[in-house]
Amino acid sequence: MSQEILSVLEYMEKEKGIPRSEMIEAIANAIRSAAQRGVNAGQELKVEINPRTGALKAWSLLEVVDSVSDPRREIHLEKARQLNPKVELEMFIEKEMDPVELGRIAAQTARQTIMQRLRQFEKERIYDDFKDQVGDIVSGTVRRRERGDLIVDLGKAEAILPPRERVPGEDYAPGERIRCLLLSIEPTNRGPELVLSRASVKFVRRLFELEVNEIADGTVVLEAISREPGYRTKIAVSSKDPKVDPVGACVGARGARVKSIVRELSGEKIDIVKYYPDPVDMLAEAIRPAVPRNVKVDERNRRIYFEVNEEDLSIAIGRRGQNARLTSRLIGWKLDISKEQVAEVGFDARLREAIRGWEGVHGISDDVAAFLVQQGLVSPEAFEGVEAKDLVAMGFSADDAAEIVKLVSAHRSAGA
Repeated sequence: MSQEILSVLEYMEKEKGIPRSEMIEAIANAIRSAAQRGVNAGQELKVEINPRTGALKAWSLLEVVDSVSDPRREIHLEKARQLNPKVELEMFIEKEMDPVELGRIAAQTARQTIMQRLRQFEKERIYDDFKDQVGDIVSGTVRRRERGDLIVDLGKAEAILPPRERVPGEDYAPGERIRCLLLSIEPTNRGPELVLSRASVKFVRRLFELEVNEIADGTVVLEAISREPGYRTKIAVSSKDPKVDPVGACVGARGARVKSIVRELSGEKIDIVKYYPDPVDMLAEAIRPAVPRNVKVDERNRRIYFEVNEEDLSIAIGRRGQNARLTSRLIGWKLDISKEQVAEVGFDARLREAIRGWEGVHGISDDVAAFLVQQGLVSPEAFEGVEAKDLVAMGFSADDAAEIVKLVSAHRSAGA
């Protein structure tokens, strides 16, 4: 049995990273417990395993008495002194026994107990190995599918990528390499379960932290992120150094940094905007190229009402409302978007507006201005080249025509 035990010790130490001393203690305790429940029931046993050779030794612990009533627990003083001449009554002595005496049933039970302890060791080791990596990006190989989950081999353990944490449109076959966020370690009946994610906002955040040095050193701050996995992500960034452009740092030279992240996200679009603490300024930045107008802020309900012109409405809302949703999450306020109402200007209003344009010409009455507008002379600028005879032809008297030309000329000269 020593060679079998040694093989188990070497395998668990090299492949699973379980210290040999821990395994020896577990196996020895398992064998002792199993033997005490089997053919050696009633005996107090001591079991040791040599860590180098795997050799198993066992002793029965016996109380020294002058009259033996239970040979499984007691030994006569004379026999005890044959083993140890210094022993006295009521002392305990260790009597070595052949491990074979532990019995076949004990060995089988021990093997089952050992496997249970090994599984427990593996569970504890998984948690210890990965607890500090939660929130980090890990790489692995897709192994198989189980009940809709992708099983990913991370080397020391297997993890699951559940459907809710996958990106729509992405599919991985067994054997493919994959990078994911280690989202959590969840306790289950089978032990700790490593849960991965590619759909989490934290996955995008961690990719930027790894790709952009200015984010890693704290110069550029990711203030807010909103994401619809597989479609679009919006990111608001700020800079602690006025010399550093936060948007440019994230985009990189010729877009190299953001392109690398887009490739990892299988082509998902990424909008990077500058962060503003004021929600109205942040709205104007996040919803570009649409321009918000007539903005009203409801502080109590954290709601912003605004309008955009008809051409910008589809841009502001986005496909199936995507741009509006992402902008709302990025700012942290609910958005109410409507089309800007443009009042139709009627003929009378345009006429009054044109007449007001003549108010700057001193000496021209409203009646004269109205008549000039009706004749097509809608402003003093439109009067250029008009002579007195032209006004006479419109119905003015020669004197009135000359006076109007004089007044307009004086106005134009003063303006020049």
